[in-house]
Amino acid sequence: MTITELTVETPFGCMFVKKWLPASLLTEIPLILLHDSLGCIELWKDFPNTLAKNLSRPVIAYDRLGFGKSAARHTLPSNQFIEEEAKIDFPQIKSTLGITNYVLLGHSVGGAMAINIAALDGQCDAVITIAAQAFVEEITLRGIQVAKESFQDSKQMERLIKWHGDKAEWVLKSWTDIWLSSNFRHWQLNNVKQVYCPLLAIHGKDDEYGSKAFPEFIVNNSRGISRMEIIDDCGHMPHKTHSEHILVIIKSFIAEL
Repeated sequence: MTITELTVETPFGCMFVKKWLPASLLTEIPLILLHDSLGCIELWKDFPNTLAKNLSRPVIAYDRLGFGKSAARHTLPSNQFIEEEAKIDFPQIKSTLGITNYVLLGHSVGGAMAINIAALDGQCDAVITIAAQAFVEEITLRGIQVAKESFQDSKQMERLIKWHGDKAEWVLKSWTDIWLSSNFRHWQLNNVKQVYCPLLAIHGKDDEYGSKAFPEFIVNNSRGISRMEIIDDCGHMPHKTHSEHILVIIKSFIAEL
């Protein structure tokens, strides 16, 4: 496995990118990962390496601006930040790395971003979402409020600082302040209706941030071949708590392409 790190220059600062290239390739079409609201490349742990090895294709992950090793942001995202990732930042990654066709895998809000990217770009061959939100449920708000309160514990905040450094407070606020605001209450993943490529929606049955209404909405409104997988006894992190099962599902879906 060859692992490469690089930065992508954007008008708003540098984005940190990491690429896993397995020794044996079935295809050069990469799988691109989009992280969750508190995530970054390093929090994927060994998942990208495992995917690259088992799928025999390149895997690429990047830290969004404000997260991980990417440049800091000094104002909170707008209420359109999910759609803006597809219009502004992702195209910079794609252009700089010379990517044409690709497959997307997004966790949580990264899944919503992946769907928005696929809706705009016909070169996206397929989308995989893990625990993606499709709108704002009461369970979403309760889960975020509980998480927000948990970060009053200094040990919790120290964990966030470990991954994001002095950007940690911004990372937390960019999640909790946006999602809990009244202006965001009516957000909905409407762009899924413009997704025509194959789509797989994975969701934990006990996800603390959303019910199975999320993957149902995604699958029912997608215009291409789509299916959902509900994982029993599973919360918001299926790829960590049920990694082997998730890998089998993803490998089967990719093989069908």
